[in-house]
Amino acid sequence: MDQVFKALADGTRRRLLDRLHEHSGQTLGELCEHIDMTRQSVTQHLAVLEAANLVSTVRRGREKLHYLNPVPLHDIQERWIDKFERPRLRALSALRRKAEEAMTDKPDFVYVIYIRSTPEKVWDALTDADLTARYWGHSNVSDWRPGSRWEHRRTDGSGVADVIGTVVESDRPTRLVTTWAAPEREGDADRYSQVTFDIQPHADIVRLTVTHEDLADESELRDAASGWAAVLSNLKSLLETGSPLPQEPWLVPGR
Repeated sequence: MDQVFKALADGTRRRLLDRLHEHSGQTLGELCEHIDMTRQSVTQHLAVLEAANLVSTVRRGREKLHYLNPVPLHDIQERWIDKFERPRLRALSALRRKAEEAMTDKPDFVYVIYIRSTPEKVWDALTDADLTARYWGHSNVSDWRPGSRWEHRRTDGSGVADVIGTVVESDRPTRLVTTWAAPEREGDADRYSQVTFDIQPHADIVRLTVTHEDLADESELRDAASGWAAVLSNLKSLLETGSPLPQEPWLVPGR
């Protein structure tokens, strides 16, 4: 968390985060258009933000796209802000990413979180029904084979699924790709979004990257922005401490 506060202490880096909040998924050239300094200096500031996990990057062809990563900001919110003023400052966890309509090949959201765990345990935490119930408030249910159906079921005993989809890729413990849709949209291929979990060893910890693409409308964008940061922070807490954060009605990202 020290790296996050250090990164936020610089005005130029805060302006870069503001630019990515307004329009996430920008190239270095696009960011430099609004910062009065050399490309080398902007690159150095972006490197500090990436080291603090406030910015994540995705390669698309020869371009490197930069995305605002709100997970560390949500952690600050949970630890330092919510205890004092939860209602008015809830917007910190609602940082959202919306790709320009003209650049439809860009992911809508890219979240990155570092967890002191193993790839196998992270995979199990994403796919085990009992574990997901503990930190997500829903049980992820499937046999997790490519082509199989999966459901995001409520834990109230009703068996109701708030999200359904198909397992596209399943390579334990490194990569899981699933489609997502509300049950009432089942069968409508245009109303499915796609979520990719990439799990990579990073020294003695794990880097989890969540990419949520093909969100249909503004409502889904808001839900994804509000949901993923909270879900991933709670997942991290469960795996590192054995206990999830205090329960709240978790939003279903991009439902």
